[in-house]
Amino acid sequence: MESTQIHEEVQKRYGSIAKKRGGSCCGPAKTSCCGGTSVTRSISEGVGYAQEDMDAVPETSNLGLGCGNPVALSSIKEGDTVLDLGSGGGFDCFLAAKKVGETGQVIGVDMTDEMLTLARSNAEKGEYTNVEFRKGQIEALPVEDGTVDVVISNCVINLSPDQQQVFHEIYRVLKPGGKLFVSDIVLHKPLPKILQKSMALHAACIAGARAYDDYLGMVGTAGFGGVTVLSESSFSMDYLENDPAARPWVRIGRWIPGVRGLIESIVSVKVTATKA
Repeated sequence: MESTQIHEEVQKRYGSIAKKRGGSCCGPAKTSCCGGTSVTRSISEGVGYAQEDMDAVPETSNLGLGCGNPVALSSIKEGDTVLDLGSGGGFDCFLAAKKVGETGQVIGVDMTDEMLTLARSNAEKGEYTNVEFRKGQIEALPVEDGTVDVVISNCVINLSPDQQQVFHEIYRVLKPGGKLFVSDIVLHKPLPKILQKSMALHAACIAGARAYDDYLGMVGTAGFGGVTVLSESSFSMDYLENDPAARPWVRIGRWIPGVRGLIESIVSVKVTATKA
């Protein structure tokens, strides 16, 4: 797949989600797809966010799109500069903003205009003066070299057509000793070629997922040390089935053991690493 195609498909999908101001299609199948705040909160709680996290930020910043809570895992402290890759509606940025305080700064980067509009509106609602949102692709971050203390990302790097370049960019913008904390989707078994080529599944965070060891290897290749998996969890078929792109595949998997095994090989990992 061409990089331009992938970027366009991802922008189309997430631009549409931003326009709806929430309601992920990754929630449990027993709830309605894109069903509003209750579904979104349920998804977020399931991947590691506390109710107080969700209550502390503008409601429309939480779109239920993550696969973990990188802010909770991170070592963000007062005065830090934090960069969030694929910042969406600003949810993780606003949680990080409370940790960095008035002397710190949070930068969100997103390539989708609709997401940037939503995030900036949420920042205004919440009166976040230490958060800014920049347009850009995560393969070419609009951030100067060696200016960031902590980089976070939540189920976004696997959407990139050049994930290795993303990790090189993260390494470039971090200060020496800076930390990376990401939540992402990886695979314990390779997907069939036909699924790897699906643009819809790529935008749904599945087709672009890399093998577990390959993903960790890319972090090390970029120059990071101390690459560590903090935790790992499987993705429920109930959650995947509520995504229109994944639904037919998941329903087949309920009846065909081989396909079910592939689905169960999709996992969420929380990874940290340090720039030497």
